[in-house]
Amino acid sequence: MSRTTPNIPLLVESDEAELRDSGVPSTVHIAKHPLHPLIVTFPIAMLTSALLTDAAYFFTQDAFWARASFWLLIGGLVTGLVAAATGMSDFLRIGRVREHSAGWAHMVGNIAALLLSSANLWLRWGNQTGAIVPTGIIISTLVAATLGITGWYGAELIYRHKVAVIGIGPKGRPS
Repeated sequence: MSRTTPNIPLLVESDEAELRDSGVPSTVHIAKHPLHPLIVTFPIAMLTSALLTDAAYFFTQDAFWARASFWLLIGGLVTGLVAAATGMSDFLRIGRVREHSAGWAHMVGNIAALLLSSANLWLRWGNQTGAIVPTGIIISTLVAATLGITGWYGAELIYRHKVAVIGIGPKGRPS
């Protein structure tokens, strides 16, 4: 019995050989456990929480929330750079990642999220409260949405294309 998987260009790319393949391990790991999926939780949490603290500032006008957003952006950018380094290692060293649009969308989208977050932080640097409404909230919303989309593509790489799993498959598409 042959299993078929959906194929929706630019959203889901299916490959029957990858479905049967054991997968390819991450290039950045401890005892074959990939670090990128672990590390990305920190910038995702911090950069999406910045949207929540921006909204809290908008509704309360309490400067505490503006300071919280500022520090969440710093933490999100620092941990985002670490996550980017581990992800870029896999992108450059595992051909299977580059062979799928999910790999490119994941990388480009996450770079965009880091650049937008950097701009958001820069706008707030000398004026934490003045840069939130409306510009900071708009940028934080774009970043949160972008991270949701790139998270989808990251999951596609792991669960559909079996990248950064504990496996012994080829670094390219299996035959």
